[in-house]
Amino acid sequence: MAVKTFKEERKENNYTDEELVKLFVDTQRNHYFEKLYSRYADKVYHKCLSFVKDSAKAEDLTHDIFLKLIFKLGTFKEDAKFSTWLYSITYNHCMDQLRSNKKRGEVYQDEPMEVPDDIDLNNLFDGDDIEARNLKTALDHLTVDEKGILFMKYTDDLSIRDIADIFKITESAVKMRLLRSREKLRKKYLETIIFLGIFFVKMIELIRYFIN
Repeated sequence: MAVKTFKEERKENNYTDEELVKLFVDTQRNHYFEKLYSRYADKVYHKCLSFVKDSAKAEDLTHDIFLKLIFKLGTFKEDAKFSTWLYSITYNHCMDQLRSNKKRGEVYQDEPMEVPDDIDLNNLFDGDDIEARNLKTALDHLTVDEKGILFMKYTDDLSIRDIADIFKITESAVKMRLLRSREKLRKKYLETIIFLGIFFVKMIELIRYFIN
């Protein structure tokens, strides 16, 4: 077995994701797939973890996604961005698994809604009312699809068109779902703050009662 020189190793490390995909498809050498795996395994794992919140389950999902990826690489279009394509597979797989395991997600009934083409979705949740610990609690109240679409847009910065392709819906429908999901998240977030505020006050009253 030939040992790679430092120059050869450095060259391979400089391959783009898309070049590695083409090399793997053309040669079927596992080495190229392993390069892709090393670049994205942790990222895919953490995306899975954001859905299932269980490290063992996230590892299983990651394994399944890369196993699925081996068979799907031949369908990858060279004019696309590999990371976006991989994340779409990741989100679809995670959401499919959660839909089948949890029957609690509400079904969207998309009603007609006018959404301006130039709306700035990044400014819909402005203000100082965001805290990570309360935001996580609020996210627990969202459905699989609601969390998925918010993660795609605000964690991975996927375009409206990319999200539309993943969900197989129109770009207008994506904007509508983002608006609804963000409004629901805001509402649940504020409810969480109010609940914790009331709970804190009651605890103070209870402590004072026992002290006195």
